Amino acid sequence: MTEATGAGANADIEALAYDEAFAEYQRTVATLEAGGLALEATIAQYERAIALQRRCERLLSEAELGVQQLMAAPNGGAVPVDVRPEDAAEEPAG
Repeated sequence: MTEATGAGANADIEALAYDEAFAEYQRTVATLEAGGLALEATIAQYERAIALQRRCERLLSEAELGVQQLMAAPNGGAVPVDVRPEDAAEEPAG
């Protein structure tokens, strides 16, 4: 499983929809929590869990930005928008 620690091993994650990515994240965390994996396999699973978490966060940010743009439209009307994750800004804590 040496290939699993490389960046290419998690390339499939970018094609996952939110529900798929989140379900796989939950399975991966459960596998890690169960233990019993060799060190190399544990590291690979941990890296995959992080990649899945980041995918979910990006998809949620995109959805949040889309909702914000819809709410900002005149009369809350639906307008076509081009949502890009880099346009999403985090809300300041306060």
